[in-house]
Amino acid sequence: MVRGTVRGSKLWRVAIGALLTLFALALTAAAAPDSRAPEGFVDILAWPGYIERGDGDPKYDWVTGFEKASGCKVRVKTASTSDEMVALMNEGGFDLATLSGDATLRLIAGKRVKPIDVRKVPGWDGIDPRLQDSPWHTVDGVHYGVPYQWGTNVLMYDTSVFKQAPTSWSVVFEPTRFPDGKLNIGRVQAFDGAIYIADAALYLMSTKPELGIVDPYELSADQYQAALELLRAQRKIVSRYWHDAFMQVDDFSNEGVVASSSWPFMVNILVRQGKPIASTVPVEGATGWADSTMVHVDAPHPKCADLWLAHSITPKVQGDVAAWFGSVPAVPSACQGNELLGPDGCKTNGIENFEKTHFWRTPVSRCKSQGTCVPYYRWVTDYIAVLGGR
Repeated sequence: MVRGTVRGSKLWRVAIGALLTLFALALTAAAAPDSRAPEGFVDILAWPGYIERGDGDPKYDWVTGFEKASGCKVRVKTASTSDEMVALMNEGGFDLATLSGDATLRLIAGKRVKPIDVRKVPGWDGIDPRLQDSPWHTVDGVHYGVPYQWGTNVLMYDTSVFKQAPTSWSVVFEPTRFPDGKLNIGRVQAFDGAIYIADAALYLMSTKPELGIVDPYELSADQYQAALELLRAQRKIVSRYWHDAFMQVDDFSNEGVVASSSWPFMVNILVRQGKPIASTVPVEGATGWADSTMVHVDAPHPKCADLWLAHSITPKVQGDVAAWFGSVPAVPSACQGNELLGPDGCKTNGIENFEKTHFWRTPVSRCKSQGTCVPYYRWVTDYIAVLGGR
């Protein structure tokens, strides 16, 4: 009995010592810096104009310095619509993607992007608090994205036709005569993406309040049909449904288009080219985008991906991207002291429009405003029919 007690006591001390040793090792590993070596590349899927290395203008380059400092060569593929981005992310092969809210929830639900521990993202605390927990990249308290830029889908117009800024989206939705005395038929464009149904719904929120629309992404069957009817009528005046940013630039330059929904990116390009172009947000408000950088679940270069995430939200990069694209930085401190953006750049790019911008979001059947809404797969099918004249 006595020897058995002594032996048991020794075994207990050995077991406790082993557990303490394992615990100490775990703490050491947790506290240790990331020792992974950069893999040499980072593959990014992005909107046009979001990842620049100075090809368009040598002043706008936030890639070359990163490559030299990190050892990670940046390879970029651009996409023109959120649907295209979802398809490409489902195929895989990318580390990161800059995604809008009408794509993010689909990829989260499909488990194509992985959670991000924001506590390990340098600079996270500097991100606009209004964006940190946004519902388009945060689900059940888990973050899947790091905010990058945001902005408004503006009404771009030709100042040689409109001496004063148009005050309503009616110039692209309704048949009308422009200030130069000519009809708008064949002189306006609309966006080639199902999410554009929300633009029609937003217009109807103001022009037909009896429909009771309170959220352009949450539409009952009747509200949805009213939006489709507006879009079918619009098709008779639209010259082209655009999705290629540079094609729209060419259409405004050479094809007689004088008004369209657009991104500030194209407005900036045309203004730099000396074209008579300006933009506005009409009285009905506007849709918009708040883009997040997400990590693919099977990212082949995770270390380089982490390094780019940290780089992407540094104030210098944020300000440079905003200056080039015409967007608003996700990091407010980027609005001060950036040579390219200038002291009033964020105001010019619409930082005061946050509250009146209805950010892109994937429509779902179970919605907050009225219980049951038309889901996105219907938007896709029916918008294709609209484009086809049905």
